[in-house]
Amino acid sequence: MGLLLASFLFFPLQPRIQAISSHQEQAIPLSPQLVLERLFTSPQLQQEWFAPSFLNQIPLTQMEQIIENIEKTLGSYQEVQPDGSSYLVVFEQGSVPTKLVLDSNSQISGLLFQPPISQGISLPVAREMFRNLPGKVSFLVLEGNSELAALGADEPLAVGSAFKLAVLKALQQQIDTGILAWDDVVKLTEDQKSLPSGMLQTWPDGSLLTVQTLATLMISVSDNTATDMLINLVGRESIESFASRNRPFLTTREAFVLKNPQNQSLLEGYRQGDVASRRELINQLQPYPLPSVNLFAGDTVAVDVEWFFTTRELCQLMATVADLPLMSVNPGVARPNDWSRVAFKGGSEPGVLNLTTFLEAKDGKTYCVAATWNDTVALDETKFTAIYIGAIAGLK
Repeated sequence: MGLLLASFLFFPLQPRIQAISSHQEQAIPLSPQLVLERLFTSPQLQQEWFAPSFLNQIPLTQMEQIIENIEKTLGSYQEVQPDGSSYLVVFEQGSVPTKLVLDSNSQISGLLFQPPISQGISLPVAREMFRNLPGKVSFLVLEGNSELAALGADEPLAVGSAFKLAVLKALQQQIDTGILAWDDVVKLTEDQKSLPSGMLQTWPDGSLLTVQTLATLMISVSDNTATDMLINLVGRESIESFASRNRPFLTTREAFVLKNPQNQSLLEGYRQGDVASRRELINQLQPYPLPSVNLFAGDTVAVDVEWFFTTRELCQLMATVADLPLMSVNPGVARPNDWSRVAFKGGSEPGVLNLTTFLEAKDGKTYCVAATWNDTVALDETKFTAIYIGAIAGLK
């Protein structure tokens, strides 16, 4: 359920260069630019280009896939340009800001690919590219309250962790009315722990966290345990008041338990029940253990047990919380330097992907760009994200 797309990707990579033999490489240290260049120009990555600590985290084959995905998204490699203390890897259709760390042996010990800088595509082109994806796609771009582009913007689709915008809105309403305060303290208990994404599921029982901390973790790293703590705090009924088709409004833990193949009878009972019987059923879920997180690493799993919103509803929710500082901790795939302010929330699981971004331009104009993709098979996240980034870049 967590956000699949981080604003930064930390990877161990493998360089390649044909003009210098491995013997020469040992004698002549390569410049950082050449180290990056060979990643995209050599026919095969070599293990000796990487520090052992790097390869312990990500295998060489996975690095090859990363390189292929970048080239698939942005076209063929062109050059590496210095960019202050970092570098810009330039491709046909855009460039990737990159940070590189070499150890004393000139091996890659750290590599950070930041969100790509797209050349930008027009909104009509972006809409058609989204339309041509398989499955169901919803896309909406607003400038203020004016619609600039729309595709199925009023069709409810599963949105993964983007539903946390609704939790945040309910929380903010209760803070505005004095029911809660940002500095209120909440105790973490075992029965509220969920699966990743996030970190609180690993914290000790009894840990004390402020409402501000929980909300920031919920949005910035899509912490599912923080989310469930806030749902329990504000009450699911308060969220349902503006999420009517999501009744009962599930916690992430409840959704994971229902998706567990070992609980097929519970899942069928939930599917066939009305709102009242579903409420009764989820009240019985607490004793059931969570499934392995590996369950969600491949094929789709009961994607009808989800949170359903239209892209128009997501933009409406975003408009009510975008001014909160915590919304800008993770800018998603937008480049913060291109905008005065960026607020972001996305969500994903196999077969489900959403990106929702609020943007304030340097001339004061505001935009909401929301896109959701649902299918019965795993999604091509690279292609979807490339179209989305291009649409944002075209607004600048």
